Amino acid sequence: MKLTLASSKFDEQQMIFTAEIVERIKLKLQEAGVNGEKLEDLTASIALSITGVIDDMAGIEANGLEVHPYLTFRTDDDELIHCGENAYTYEHVYAAMKKLFHA
Repeated sequence: MKLTLASSKFDEQQMIFTAEIVERIKLKLQEAGVNGEKLEDLTASIALSITGVIDDMAGIEANGLEVHPYLTFRTDDDELIHCGENAYTYEHVYAAMKKLFHA
């Protein structure tokens, strides 16, 4: 598999990925009966927590082993794109929230 640096393409896919995470969180909370301002607050809180893990900001460690995720996206069968650094999905949470809750 080929790993390709493609920052703008990565950012586009990262925005879509983050929006999907936020939307799925909202839907699951709605299914659980959460609504109104609490729905928005919990969606944002959970989304920021998850994206912090994806972006390697969470300090993951188990049994003395540190875990450092590095987000990539598959563009075809033999290529992965990356941005050359840790992902920054958390920066896209607010735009996704705005679209879902204030559109």
